[in-house]
Amino acid sequence: MREVMTKSMARNIFYGGSLFFILIFLALSAHSHMYIRSTSTNAETLTASVADGKHVWEKHACINCHSILGEGAYFAPELGNVMTRWGVQDDPDAAFEMLKGWMEAQPTGIEGRRQMPRFDLSDTEMRNLSDFLLWTNTIDTQGWPPNDAG
Repeated sequence: MREVMTKSMARNIFYGGSLFFILIFLALSAHSHMYIRSTSTNAETLTASVADGKHVWEKHACINCHSILGEGAYFAPELGNVMTRWGVQDDPDAAFEMLKGWMEAQPTGIEGRRQMPRFDLSDTEMRNLSDFLLWTNTIDTQGWPPNDAG
């Protein structure tokens, strides 16, 4: 093999490599548009109450401590499957009561334990947040979280 690379050899390597990676990019883009059209979001059950619950979630910056479907902080528990963990995923009224009882009991004051602040949400905000958490519980997470504890 030659010791010195000529200008035409370098140009051919550059154009050949560029063409190769452009073709790979186009093939992967086409694949994602043709075969990955399904979405895991349960859009048909998205209601105004669920959307309002997401606004409560954002307004009080719950994501600064909690994660939801793996997104957010890991200071406090994952909440994407909290309704399943509590066993109330099929009963919106029980989910509301459970969430309300939990949030009204905070902070617990247990020494050495992370404490959730008291937010003093109205019943409407609490209901909306409960509906949002119930809705996220129905999303096909493809196995996330990896264990039931979140």
